[in-house]
Amino acid sequence: MSMAPIGNKCTRKEVNRGAWTVEEDQKLAQVIEIHGPRRWKSVAAKAGLNRCGKSCRLRWMNYLRPNIKRGNISDQEEDLILRLHKLLGNRWSLIAGRLPGRTDNEIKNYWNSRLSKKIKQNEKQNRGSRMQESVIKNSKVSEVDLVAKESEEGTSKRDDDPTSCFIGDTFFDFYSKEPFSLEWMSQFLEMDESWCSFP
Repeated sequence: MSMAPIGNKCTRKEVNRGAWTVEEDQKLAQVIEIHGPRRWKSVAAKAGLNRCGKSCRLRWMNYLRPNIKRGNISDQEEDLILRLHKLLGNRWSLIAGRLPGRTDNEIKNYWNSRLSKKIKQNEKQNRGSRMQESVIKNSKVSEVDLVAKESEEGTSKRDDDPTSCFIGDTFFDFYSKEPFSLEWMSQFLEMDESWCSFP
C-alpha cells in the first residue's frame, strides 16, 4: 500500500526561503488588497510567489500592513512593555495587542536585544548599591559599638595616653585649653611622679 503524496507542503527545494525583494512585496500587497489577508497558501499562488503561505503571512503581518508602526519605540511604550512582560511573561502576541501598530515579532526582538539587558544591568546596579548600603550600615553599627565599648570602659584607655594622668578619680588633660585652677595645680604638685607618665 503506497502512501499518498502530501500536497502543497513547503519544502526547501520548492520555495524561496531568502530575503524578500521589493517586487515580491508589491505582488503580495496587490493580491491581499484584492482578496484580503486570508488563505495564505492561495495568496502565495495567486501572487505568483515561490513562497509558502506562512512566509507570506509573516511578511504581511510584520512588514507590509498599512497600519504597522516600526522602530522608534517610545519611553511610554517601553514602560508598558516592561509592565506587561512582568504580568504576562513571553506572550508576545498579547503584549503587542496592547500596543497599537506594533507586531509581536518586533516586541520580542526589542525585548531580547534591549530590554532584557537593561533589566539585568539595573538589577546588577541595585545589588551593588544594596551591598554598599549594607557595608555603610555595618560600619556605622561598628562605630556605635566602639563608642559604647569605650564609654563602658570609662577612662581606662586614657591610662595609655602619655598626655594624660590620674590622681584617684581625677583626670588631668595636658592638652586642655582651659586655664588650670590653683586647686588643680596643688594636687598636681603633691602627686607622686610614678602615677603619671610623660612622653
